Amino acid sequence: MTPKIGQSAPDFLAKDQHGENITLSQFRGKKVILYFYPKDSTPGCTAQACNLRDNYETLLEKGFVVLGISTDSEKRHQNFIAKNELPFSLISDPEHLVHDLYDTWRLKKFMGKEYMGTVRTTFVIDEEGVISDIIEKVKTKDHTAQII
Repeated sequence: MTPKIGQSAPDFLAKDQHGENITLSQFRGKKVILYFYPKDSTPGCTAQACNLRDNYETLLEKGFVVLGISTDSEKRHQNFIAKNELPFSLISDPEHLVHDLYDTWRLKKFMGKEYMGTVRTTFVIDEEGVISDIIEKVKTKDHTAQII
């Protein structure tokens, strides 16, 4: 079932880029930007991550924690973070368990072919763990403005 604005955000247990356990509930009391993206080091995903990086101080001042999530491995996340100097954690979800909770693992079409993949979506979650916004038409180069 697709999460909706006003509903509690599904909690999850996953690994960050260091292989450390990370849950959504550990950020209760803070606002969370949970953004799902298709793949590290691709042009759109890099533009989105760098936009969040470039506006990270503003997001912190507004009380946000930023968490990116894709099906990439922890090692690939480490390389993506290092190459782009990202100041936030990336979650590795190779089995797309968290994607399934948020209904972001869906059938996609590209050049006449159908495949399962990540639908780029951002969930803005309030201090109580409730979804306050869902951004489905992400502007990768201006994503922070869409959030705030």
